[in-house]
Amino acid sequence: ACQLLVVVTPPTVRIVHSGHACNIEEEHYTERVYTIREGETLELACLVSGHPRPQIRWTKTAGSASDRFQDSSVFNETLRITRIQRHQGGRYYCKAENGLGSPAIKSIRVDVYYLDDPIVTVHQSIGEAKEQFYYERTVFLRCMANSNPPVRYSWRRGREFLSQGSDKGVEIYEPFFTQLQGETKILKLKNLRPQDYANYSCIASVRNVCGIPDKNVLFRLSNRTASPSIKLLVEDPMVVNPGQTVTMVCVTSGGEPAPTLTWVRNADDLPRNSVLNGGTLTLPAVSMEEAGLYSCVASNNVGNPAKKSTAIVVRGLKKGRFWITPDPYHNDDNIQIGREVKISCQVEATPPEELLFSWLKNGRPLRSSERMVITHTDPDVQPGTTNLDIIDLKFTDFGTYTCVAALRNGGIPEISIDVNISSTTVPPELTVPRGKSPLVVQEGDTVDLQCLVSGKPKPIILWSRADKETPMPDGSLHTESYDGVLRIVNVSREMTGTYRCATSQYNGFNVKPREALVELTVQYPPAVEPLFTEIRQGLGRAFALNCRVLRAHPSKVLKYEWKLGTRLLTMGQLDQRDETDYHVRALNREGYGEYTCEVTNEAGAGTCRFLVTGRAYAPEFYYDTYSALWQNKPSVYGFKLQWTQQNPLSVDRIVAYRLGIRQMGQSRWWEHEIPMEGTIGKGELISHNLTELIKPEAYLVRLTPITRFGEGDSTDRIITYSGEFHCSFEDEAVCMFSQDKTDDFDWTRHSAATRNTKYTPNTGPSIDRAGSKQGFYMYIETSRPRVTGDVARLLTPMFNVSPKSPYGTVTTAASYCFGFYYHMYGKHIGKSASLAHGDGWNGNNTAVSTGFAWFSLVRSHSVHFVPAIVVSHPAWHEGECQMPRCCFFGFASSQKCPFYLSFHFTCFLPDKEIQPLFWSLMLC
Repeated sequence: ACQLLVVVTPPTVRIVHSGHACNIEEEHYTERVYTIREGETLELACLVSGHPRPQIRWTKTAGSASDRFQDSSVFNETLRITRIQRHQGGRYYCKAENGLGSPAIKSIRVDVYYLDDPIVTVHQSIGEAKEQFYYERTVFLRCMANSNPPVRYSWRRGREFLSQGSDKGVEIYEPFFTQLQGETKILKLKNLRPQDYANYSCIASVRNVCGIPDKNVLFRLSNRTASPSIKLLVEDPMVVNPGQTVTMVCVTSGGEPAPTLTWVRNADDLPRNSVLNGGTLTLPAVSMEEAGLYSCVASNNVGNPAKKSTAIVVRGLKKGRFWITPDPYHNDDNIQIGREVKISCQVEATPPEELLFSWLKNGRPLRSSERMVITHTDPDVQPGTTNLDIIDLKFTDFGTYTCVAALRNGGIPEISIDVNISSTTVPPELTVPRGKSPLVVQEGDTVDLQCLVSGKPKPIILWSRADKETPMPDGSLHTESYDGVLRIVNVSREMTGTYRCATSQYNGFNVKPREALVELTVQYPPAVEPLFTEIRQGLGRAFALNCRVLRAHPSKVLKYEWKLGTRLLTMGQLDQRDETDYHVRALNREGYGEYTCEVTNEAGAGTCRFLVTGRAYAPEFYYDTYSALWQNKPSVYGFKLQWTQQNPLSVDRIVAYRLGIRQMGQSRWWEHEIPMEGTIGKGELISHNLTELIKPEAYLVRLTPITRFGEGDSTDRIITYSGEFHCSFEDEAVCMFSQDKTDDFDWTRHSAATRNTKYTPNTGPSIDRAGSKQGFYMYIETSRPRVTGDVARLLTPMFNVSPKSPYGTVTTAASYCFGFYYHMYGKHIGKSASLAHGDGWNGNNTAVSTGFAWFSLVRSHSVHFVPAIVVSHPAWHEGECQMPRCCFFGFASSQKCPFYLSFHFTCFLPDKEIQPLFWSLMLC
């Protein structure tokens, strides 16, 4: 292995696309736009460079949070969305960061194209002209279709295409209230004539972009065309009992074309168990939850939809409650002989007008009298309430009073509520048992908060927090209790505080609520940091461990113990401090292991853990090695593996690396050690050549550093074979191409979006080779100030073709193909027998054999022009060329430079008649 000191580099990023893009001309010069048809596969690749290897994150922004891409991010170089939908269009961002400098961010806008089926709606207006006794019948046919890009509409009557002005009785226009261009198109038929009754077709088109075909819809207009009308064959409202099957029938009474019927409930979905058959809706075993307003809607796209509704009322009784109100004219909450007392009873009934109340005393019917006044309306309470006023209470009035609630037509079980009035009927009192406040419990325990309630009858107890804005442990603001006990399971520290218990007026006395407070304190063990930290250190070095207390209750008396494994190192008490340290002056082999710091209070312990190890950090593979792969023998290849060591000075010196390699799909590993001399520095690039790799297999490579402590962390990467090189000049580094310093002028990197047509109106390409204005190419302008004989030369990077094999000299020559695209366009361009010209891209391939060391290619046909010359997308791959080859005149001189291959782009500029391109290819 050889080593070279390099500087770590911040990330760079660019986005390339594949999948099913539409090759259409882009109109947005300031941004990259990827256009795709709905339902196709979106595939975006985020190509990054930088060392350490940057982490990649894809995000998407859109108009609303609901449109955000999946979980708003995906961590992968390739973003792939199968069957993309319109809502998934928007701007996608690729973010790469490796901790050096600012993150690199690139974005691309994805535009999803689609065209829905058009819909034709028909409206008719009948207006009376002033001072004239006639009616004008005007019909409007409106065509609408959702699309991207905006749709273009055309109308046809029968086989005749209609256009504005072609028929005096026809107008075609867009309404002034249209929000978007192309949103809709209206065909106006003025004062209907016999020939206007015909078949009308609306054709919606997006001009075949992305291969989206036109769509059309047919509407037949006749003298019978009419908007829908319907009838409901049901009562309104429908009052039914629970469990009953309800059937609602809706029929059309008019409309041409025949209307379509649908049912909705409260403008929402129908119940799950409902059965819809045409215009008949059936609700089997209806429940009270399924009650509501049901509507039948008829539509035939003529005029406005017809809608009729009926209410489903499900009969029922629920929530029976009572309360006792002492004499309001005395400042006393007790019931006393000679005073008034009122018993109230409340029930929720559906429908409320069917609710009937009756009263019993000791099981016998009770009728209203001068002293026993029964009322069913009370302006101070909500409906569904009955009151029994006992005037001048006597001893003989003591007994059990029963309130009975029923519905008028029966079929629903009655609700009965018993209320006992006696000398023992007293208002409630609340107390907290001794020792039940304050309560101190441990976090995670189950605790019972208790309030004792006395009185008869015993009311419901309502629990809440003293701070009424703070919710109860179950999330509600109030919790009911019938025995006065509030049980909290798995109590947490957030539940510390004051709780209030109060009497409810229901099922008890209608008096001022009685209240009591309970204090709850939840103790919990110390929360500490760090919970776990790994510390990597070399032998003989000093380090310190720190454990910090974040929170604890109680927090006044905290003890700590430092241990290594089970061996006690030191102990003490935290008084005013909230942290403790342990120092190691010189680490020895016995000092490796797990250190713990345990901080305790009455509730338990919190533990900081530190793993002190001498394991080396994982190496970081260098992915930006240029031309890392080389061709060895015809059946094998080699790969230049490079890496840096992460935090190499944190532990002992790395003495070697264990290299493991396994062919993908196989289980056997081959391993050997790569010795290291000296100390590896941070950012130092280490190289090792892998040879005898079988074409075209891929390999999993594992690298593990070794110190005197032992093996460190491993890292993996996959080596794949590729005999190809492609360049689209998208990055500013132009794929490591360079300008020849000995030529007369340079090639420049251009795109159609940045081309200045003011100075070059008739030269240069209008789009790149892929059909986009945003793509880049290498460009030269041959007009002034260029003169006859000027040369512009672009040099390719060096390609590893056939290096010396460590096992002997390579004797078999491999064949390769070098291809490129060129564009020759100018106002005065002439004819050429060998190179195509005109405003278009042309491709050419050249066969190369490693048996030759020097090639010269001269195209001898003359061209008359004053053009621009452009080169794009050079590519190099192993194997024979598939396109027609260029001719070579070569010299066999394999001793000159037998190992690498280089291409030289050369363009000579004579006066009028030139050799348009001169290529030099050199093996070196």
